[in-house]
Amino acid sequence: MGLFQSIKKKLVRSHNAIVGAVESAVKGVSREEALEQLEEALILSDVGVNTAIEIVDGLREDFGKWDIEAVKARLREDLHKILVKVEEPLKVGPAPHVIMVLGVNGVGKTTTIGKLASRFASEGKSVTLAAGDTFRAAAIEQLELWSERTGSTIIKQKAGGDPGAVAFDAMKSAKARGADVVLLDTAGRLHTKTNLIEELKKIRRVVDREIPGAPHENLLVLDASTGQNALNQAKIFNEAVGLTGIAITKLDGTAKGGIIVAIAKELNIPVRLIGVGESVDDLRDFNAKEFVDALI
Repeated sequence: MGLFQSIKKKLVRSHNAIVGAVESAVKGVSREEALEQLEEALILSDVGVNTAIEIVDGLREDFGKWDIEAVKARLREDLHKILVKVEEPLKVGPAPHVIMVLGVNGVGKTTTIGKLASRFASEGKSVTLAAGDTFRAAAIEQLELWSERTGSTIIKQKAGGDPGAVAFDAMKSAKARGADVVLLDTAGRLHTKTNLIEELKKIRRVVDREIPGAPHENLLVLDASTGQNALNQAKIFNEAVGLTGIAITKLDGTAKGGIIVAIAKELNIPVRLIGVGESVDDLRDFNAKEFVDALI
């Protein structure tokens, strides 16, 4: 199975939701009724209300041929114009390159870190994993397993320890060992949103003090199946720490794949990675054309 066919299979729920709506909208109703149905379908797929209206208004104003394939081609064109602006793969700079990974609990943050560690290790890079989510014992245990699988160094403390201290130790270790990449896990939930944001800001200060200019990447992991909640999370984290990239996971298990469009349109933050399954190879660089062709 080729790469395109593979990702199309992974995105089948979102594909069926949107294309099914296009096909039912175009058949047997007036053009205006079809446009209204299409607008509703796009909104339900979480591309965002304003984006859905904008796309449908474009069809209403200047679209000639009215058949299923023509409408799908136009949709692909419109969505690609939005998504290509945020297509920017994750790149590693001079060592040690520090990636602070953010996200609420349950989005696949620690698993994404593990898959990235596997990718970097396969490229011959030395990796340090920093278990900064000290408030969740399971996160530390997960990173320990990924450390064993990938041959990465892990820096940790006991559950409930100080995340800032973990970050400090990880930066010292990375410099001493000459690590190429540091993947820094962070908490996904504290007692209040304010506590969480302040903790993240503290970690950033610690990291920057030890390695000036770090973290070099503030990567937010989002769960596509949460739809508009994912967009709200992105806004909060961006305001707090300034995001440089986004990884969107669990696209294979949802019909809400359109949320990637809403995030791109509203925030214009680079989409680095998409997660379309459980295996290490299912964490992929985001490619706008490939994604849109699989989606529509």
